[in-house]
Amino acid sequence: MAIEKHVADAFRLDEEGWARHANPWSAWSRFATGIPMPIVAIWSREWIGWWAVLAFVAVALWLWLNPRLFPPVDDDRGWMSRGVFGERALVEHRDLANDLISIRRANGFNIVAGLGLIPMAYGLWTLDPVATIAGASISVAGKMFFIGEMVRLYDRLKVAHPELAYRGWERS
Repeated sequence: MAIEKHVADAFRLDEEGWARHANPWSAWSRFATGIPMPIVAIWSREWIGWWAVLAFVAVALWLWLNPRLFPPVDDDRGWMSRGVFGERALVEHRDLANDLISIRRANGFNIVAGLGLIPMAYGLWTLDPVATIAGASISVAGKMFFIGEMVRLYDRLKVAHPELAYRGWERS
């Protein structure tokens, strides 16, 4: 089982969970806050000492609550929505995904995003703003390219296997 499946299971991403996760407001707000807020929370140890632990807990709570606060998406027109649905296709239909995109390339972008965390962590540990920002930038760029690959996957999946495309708006 691929690591993506374990992560999806850990976050209990069922039909509604994926649809909430794909809501553009949820996805973009997670993307916009998922790196900067932890950076500020960790850096705040210099300003507020051990209270920074509470700041970090608040950030973790926000990132956990975020996809639960927004309603399921109504359609699959948004770029970020298609990216999340592409990620779902990668998790649930990996064999089909491999025929539609290069999974190795998509994983490469995730590796780049993960590697960016190394200089970011170093920067946070040593309070080096250049390393922190450089690492965060690498991580964000890798994630954006990964999401782009997932959009490509979803768009191709809709053409090749329309029965697997998101149809949540048909429920209403």
